[in-house]
Amino acid sequence: MLRKYQSGQRQAMGDDSFFIVIEGMDGAGKTVNAKLLHTVLKQTHRDEVLLTNEPEATSLVGREIREALARQTQFSPTALALAFALNRTDHLERIIEPFLMGEQRIVVCDRYLLSSLVYQSVDCISMEDVYCMNQWSRQPDLTLHLNIRPYDAYARLRKREGKRDLFENNLAERAEKYQAAIALLRGKGETIVEVDANRSIELVFGDVLAALKEHGPNWLRIQPPLLLK
Repeated sequence: MLRKYQSGQRQAMGDDSFFIVIEGMDGAGKTVNAKLLHTVLKQTHRDEVLLTNEPEATSLVGREIREALARQTQFSPTALALAFALNRTDHLERIIEPFLMGEQRIVVCDRYLLSSLVYQSVDCISMEDVYCMNQWSRQPDLTLHLNIRPYDAYARLRKREGKRDLFENNLAERAEKYQAAIALLRGKGETIVEVDANRSIELVFGDVLAALKEHGPNWLRIQPPLLLK
């Protein structure tokens, strides 16, 4: 059963574990950086590192959320926000929390609560409403927000094949909502570091590693890659 964590409180089971979240709007490079970080950390921590993402496909209502994002089915804004909260709860209970029970374990998660505050808050649902829906969620030890200009994000998205998903639009508005959501979570005691994602992957990932070195636990060991591919 999930605990309700207080702002800024270090989870008892997390003293020897570290929960990292990579955030940012579509086109910011979240998935690329999350995979790179996972690869780099596995060099020194091997099987004590887990890479995961949200919405998590095998967790509750994961398939339905994916269909909604692909515009194959429709939910009301309230139902979608609750679906993400349910998916996150199951993801935490069955995957993230059990893994972090081990000694010196690291979880890297591609998207988390910050994304819900941005994407599920609409006229009829405030960010505080979304936060309350997720009040039992584990607080990350470190969130890295890849901050990209909307123009650059659109340019990257245009290079992608296939149809755009439900939220790949209105990126200027989305960028403003990210700043509001970051302020809200910082007010709740979360550690969020912003990384300039408008540059090359080498420079961006270098800042990701620098932030992790600054805010990570003493036992964290990082060997930077010689060459990014």
